[in-house]
Amino acid sequence: EEPGPVVSFGSLISEGTALSRRGQHRKALGCFNDALKLRAGDKQCLITRSKCFLKLGDTENSLKDAEASLQKDKEFTEGLYQKAETLYIMGDFEFALVFYHRGRRLRPDQHKFQLGINKAEEAIMNCIGNPASVKLENKEELGFVSRQAESRKTNQKVQTKPTKDQKGTMKKQRVKNPKTERELLGQLYDDKTFLKKLLKDEDLMETSMRQGGKVRDLVLDGISYLNQRRDFWQQQKPIYARLYERRLLQQRWIGVRKRKLSEVSRSIAKDMEDIELMLARGSAEESCRKAERVLKNVQGWTEDEVPNKSELMGNLHSCIGNAQVEMGQMEAALRSYRRDLDCARQNALPDSVSRALDNIGRVYARTGRFQQAINTWEQRIPMAKSSLEKACLFHDIGRCYLELGEAETAQDYGQKSLESADEEGDVEWQLHATVLVAQAQVKLKDYWSAILNFERALEKAKLVPDEAAQNTIAVALHKVSKSYIKQLSKGGKEATVASRKDRDSSRGNTKNKLEKDRGREEGEQRTGNQDEKTKKEAKNDTKPTKTNKLEEDRERGKGEQDTGNQDEKPKEEAGNDTEAHEIAKDGETDKEIKESNGEK
Repeated sequence: EEPGPVVSFGSLISEGTALSRRGQHRKALGCFNDALKLRAGDKQCLITRSKCFLKLGDTENSLKDAEASLQKDKEFTEGLYQKAETLYIMGDFEFALVFYHRGRRLRPDQHKFQLGINKAEEAIMNCIGNPASVKLENKEELGFVSRQAESRKTNQKVQTKPTKDQKGTMKKQRVKNPKTERELLGQLYDDKTFLKKLLKDEDLMETSMRQGGKVRDLVLDGISYLNQRRDFWQQQKPIYARLYERRLLQQRWIGVRKRKLSEVSRSIAKDMEDIELMLARGSAEESCRKAERVLKNVQGWTEDEVPNKSELMGNLHSCIGNAQVEMGQMEAALRSYRRDLDCARQNALPDSVSRALDNIGRVYARTGRFQQAINTWEQRIPMAKSSLEKACLFHDIGRCYLELGEAETAQDYGQKSLESADEEGDVEWQLHATVLVAQAQVKLKDYWSAILNFERALEKAKLVPDEAAQNTIAVALHKVSKSYIKQLSKGGKEATVASRKDRDSSRGNTKNKLEKDRGREEGEQRTGNQDEKTKKEAKNDTKPTKTNKLEEDRERGKGEQDTGNQDEKPKEEAGNDTEAHEIAKDGETDKEIKESNGEK
């Protein structure tokens, strides 16, 4: 026969260690067994095999290998630690604590011994309680303790092996409460129930595996391992200890949660301030990136961690939209503002709804979609709380109507804005509203009213004070004044045409009146001649007395007054007609009137 390959002790140890790290503990045991055949009693090999036994749940063989490593060297620290770990897993916490202390005394620099002491003491405290709370009183003799120990020893010697019936009753007694078992095993409880269901499938249990053995053996090994874990965990930390620990954890969690909430709120407030400062300094891109990062973090948090999560998300969408507006990304900003509006409406936040509508309207106005801006802002009118907010809103709506060419509606909204600004007493918005009204009146060609409103706006601009506004209003006032002068000149020409027509008709009237006056004068002259003839005849015939002369003089005076009154009436009528048409300055009519007055 040819000799097989030579296998060294070191190669077997390295191969077994590699298999153990992969979780193949049974194959690793074969390598360690072969290595111990080559070098029996090797301490390192015994320790590594003891670890494999412990991983497989075989605590007895693990303890044997740990004790074997200490036979030649009682101060072998690896052996002391492995024995303490095995005793701890077996539930013998007191002895495990002893060996942890021995190892720490030999190697105080190794932290694993201190950790072992801590967990062993905690397990003991969970099992028996805190010794500080127990007070022993030495009122009676304590000899019964030694007698009880002796009786236990005798009972152990007298006990015989249990029968099948006794084994059945013991198994029944070991059955755990499902609720308690679930509490102890945790997530492994579902695995155990699954393995128990597999046991009911007899065909599956009888099938053989490639590695050898049947499926039943594998399932039973898994159930037994879970039972060992359950018993160990119950001994290590009983249910009452778990409840007490849970209460402590809840109290700690409440305190930690309060601290965490305060820390989270402070960090969020600081982030929001940084976002606004970046935008105010002109760093719109950095502000947008930071707001997006904070939004992603907030989306990952729960409502318990951030109570006002929805409102905060809306604010962040609004900040992102503001930064996008500054960068000129209007459509992206519109999408961000709409997300803000959706969050506000879903969570019934009226202030956030008003803010989102205002931002959406401004984007529409800046992109030239004035009608959509008006429709959006009109939804916000009932939400306005203060007069100042109404003044701003009415002014913006009026400005959009002015851009659309609806000057009358713009003037109405300007008046509403001015009334709200007057109620609030805000001079700046009084200035804006007055300018809007004046501009609407310019569109309507009501130049005189526009001039008056521009003058009022100029006074408001001096009160603010705002030099740029003063200069702009002065230029607008100058232009409106020119337009008003042109309007007056056009109106004067139209007035002169109309006055000439009136003068022509008045000329005809004056001629007729002059002819009537001439006829009256000729009649008066004829009557005067007849009177003179009668006077001469009376002188020749008779010599009149003084009384007759006086009566004749009185009658003549009356006749002259009557004729004078008749002459004055046409003079007054002609004078009124000429005064009504003095603006036209017609020379011919003036001459005729003068000549007629002279003849009269």
